[in-house]
Amino acid sequence: MKIIKDNFNEKLNFPTFIVLGSFDGIHLGHKSLIKKSIEMAKKYNKNKEENLNFINARTMVCTFENHPLTVINEDVAPKLIMDNAHKIEVLEKLGVDVINFITFDDKFMRISPEDFIKNLVNCYNAVGVIVGFNYRFGYKNLGDVELLKKYSEILGFKLYIAKPVKLKDEVISSSKIRNYIQEGEIEKANVMLGRPFMLSGQIIKGRQIGRTIGFPTINLDYDKKFVLPQGGVYYSLVKYKDRFYKAMTNVGYNPTVKGKKLCVETNILDFHEDIYGESVEIFFLHKIREEKSFDSLEELIAQLNKDKKFVKNQNMLDI
Repeated sequence: MKIIKDNFNEKLNFPTFIVLGSFDGIHLGHKSLIKKSIEMAKKYNKNKEENLNFINARTMVCTFENHPLTVINEDVAPKLIMDNAHKIEVLEKLGVDVINFITFDDKFMRISPEDFIKNLVNCYNAVGVIVGFNYRFGYKNLGDVELLKKYSEILGFKLYIAKPVKLKDEVISSSKIRNYIQEGEIEKANVMLGRPFMLSGQIIKGRQIGRTIGFPTINLDYDKKFVLPQGGVYYSLVKYKDRFYKAMTNVGYNPTVKGKKLCVETNILDFHEDIYGESVEIFFLHKIREEKSFDSLEELIAQLNKDKKFVKNQNMLDI
């Protein structure tokens, strides 16, 4: 897979079927767009295969390296669901040939919708464009699917506008998933994503109280620009060095021991390695309960044992 970071400066020497969007989370709606782009590219290549000079078309995802609102108005920029490294990993598994991470800056922000479309053809050799039903683009988001229809006829590229992908009459969107995560509805978010929500980061030292009560924890140094699940205790899986471990993760302040800092703390079952400074991925599968303040450490330990029993009884998921 080819990865580029280009703002309409590079000229590609092969035809492309371009999927446009922010792709935060790469949910089931995004996946349907990518699947369609692969189908269209295969059909295009099959029809042209008898031409000896023919160059195969490739699927290309055009997305942003940074969220546009971090430039337009950082105060209202949403928390992100997924980082770019994980985005690359997922898109490669889906069969995308090229990913372009556009840097959204003042210059790019001022590109007119018409010039945006022309650049897709002139720079990236677009023979097909695939978008969602509500896709908007160009200066002040003035471009829409109607303008794409008009220019697909003028410039001669194929256009596919996807219908909304729904789950129980609810349109799947990154904003909806983000809300579910923040509300603790992690299973609903995971269904829309098509995989468990994940946080990644390095392990840092915490207050180390957990080890004194028989539940040692790892503390995640997470990036604050990413969305956090609502406070509470979750059944989770921890990925460390390509192995998965059952775990229970607390998102919160640890009120029983007078914690004052919001932490993501995880107790990994049957795990005894020292991994401070190492990187892990934590996958959230199910909210077990709300975080609460217990009257004593004994009550806390009793509840943690119940949580542990619940986690042990869960089937290991294949992620």
